Amino acid sequence: MTLKDAVEGEAYIIQQIVTGDEELNAFLFSLGCYAGEPITVVARRKGGCTVSIKDGRYNIDTQLADAIVI
Repeated sequence: MTLKDAVEGEAYIIQQIVTGDEELNAFLFSLGCYAGEPITVVARRKGGCTVSIKDGRYNIDTQLADAIVI
């Protein structure tokens, strides 16, 4: 299941990131978004969602949410 299918407000553990782009993987890693970390969808938006990772909240688009396997 991907983050795109996650239930709002429920915590999940990231299993893997499937982007195919090493630079994007490095950026996500710098945000704390990597395998084994908890992630929560805080709110859904038309073009994506707001997620909580560690102590931060980030807006991500639908394509990126589909690349995060939980």
